Amino acid sequence: MLSVERFRVLDRKLWIGVIFSGRIQGVAFALDRRGLLERVKGEAEFLRKRGVEVSLDVRLGDYPEKVYRVLLGELDNTDLLGELSFEGVTHFERRVYEWLTKNVKRGSVITYGALAKALGTSPRAVGGAMKRNPYPIVVPCHRVVSRDGIGNYSSGVEEKRFLLKVEGVKE
Repeated sequence: MLSVERFRVLDRKLWIGVIFSGRIQGVAFALDRRGLLERVKGEAEFLRKRGVEVSLDVRLGDYPEKVYRVLLGELDNTDLLGELSFEGVTHFERRVYEWLTKNVKRGSVITYGALAKALGTSPRAVGGAMKRNPYPIVVPCHRVVSRDGIGNYSSGVEEKRFLLKVEGVKE
């Protein structure tokens, strides 16, 4: 199922879409409706390629509100970890996502290199896991930055800057 809601954050519209079936299978967000629809389709395609059965039938649900509350800091990211399905996620990716979510709190960032060192892997492997993160905002991949700048972001650098600004991170 798919639940979509629009919110206001820092005087901007923020669209949040959550694909779910019992638990959260994927999260998509965008600063405009068209962008959200493209990201939801991309997320569904990614999950299907990984063997996850996905329905995009629209249904009201409370997941977009929960993701929004995580973004605002009203809920801790770890509060939603138990609601993620982790379907289609490799063991390595899950390890990265859980470590990041539990250890890098709102308002702070970590470099790809520091995260890799904590997990005993390479920055490139961490970057790949971040790129494939099906749970943006909940699994705060936007908090992972390059050693010499903000770094890349699969939804776009503008969105990464926006999320970090909402969390009070200064560039």
